[in-house]
Amino acid sequence: MPAERLLELDDVQVHFPMREGLVKAVNGVSYHVNKGEVLGIVGESGSGKSITARSIMRLLPKKAVEPGGRISFRPRTGEEYELSSLSRNSRAIRQVRGNHIGMIFQEPMTALSPVHTIGMQIMRTVQLHKKLGKAAARERAIDLLAKVQLPRPRELVDAYPHQLSGGMRQRAMIALAISCDPSLLIADEPTTALDVTTEAQILDLLKSLQSELGMAIIFITHNFGVVADIADRVSVMYLGKIVETATVDDIFYAPKHPYTQALLRSIPRLGVDQGRRLPTIPGMVPDPFSVPPGCSFNPRCSHAIAGLCDVKTPPEKRFGNQMSRCHIADQFVQEPAHV
Repeated sequence: MPAERLLELDDVQVHFPMREGLVKAVNGVSYHVNKGEVLGIVGESGSGKSITARSIMRLLPKKAVEPGGRISFRPRTGEEYELSSLSRNSRAIRQVRGNHIGMIFQEPMTALSPVHTIGMQIMRTVQLHKKLGKAAARERAIDLLAKVQLPRPRELVDAYPHQLSGGMRQRAMIALAISCDPSLLIADEPTTALDVTTEAQILDLLKSLQSELGMAIIFITHNFGVVADIADRVSVMYLGKIVETATVDDIFYAPKHPYTQALLRSIPRLGVDQGRRLPTIPGMVPDPFSVPPGCSFNPRCSHAIAGLCDVKTPPEKRFGNQMSRCHIADQFVQEPAHV
């Protein structure tokens, strides 16, 4: 793994055997995260974004099967971990989880313990990994709550999750995730349930914390506006696969996959095409038990070519640092999406 890389996923697969058949929730995902960068993961619900993140943390459901793939991680301390070879309850992964990799879950109300105070949950993590005494751990918890801009941190350290608003719970979740100064922070749609004002505050907070702590971030979202604001690179997922990866500028101004283009066209824009219906992607995400042959996006694609896109799986095509899985990606090199 190159020295600048913090995390690398190579052909990661996560399957779920069901009575109706086999669900390939993650079907050969490969991407990397460099030290100190923000990678945005974008896609519709059900594309496999969160399951891929949980495979990194080794927090997959017990019935999940991993038939292949490799996940390598090298924190700033210098060790190298083969995360894909660690079991979910092993001592090694417990040293990584919460210490070198922090995670902000999508819904803090269910991720935080309802019967323990915010401070106690942070203190336990700090005491486990930093070996601090109770008094020092409590001060660390108060400092962290202040760092995430919660008011009255000395009072709120003794508050329970249900006593906080949604935005305050999300800030407490962030404080817990960064409590041990992780090298990597995984943010799984941390702003989905928040209003736009609180969302902007959380994004500003994450950007300032990243700058201060020097950590890398995997930011999972379905909101391209959020991606434009916070990410350095973007990977677009569809039905368990990465279909395009590029820098933010290339994704917005020169997308080379029809799915990325369709997502960008469906973003509402002020003052543009007033009175017209917002373009949508036709159809639905295919049934995971019957994934279409060839390119999985071909039934919904306006550029699909019969006899090619519905037969052959598209290979990776590279354009400098940009990657696209599309048979006709070359045609989109000079055809930017209207954004």
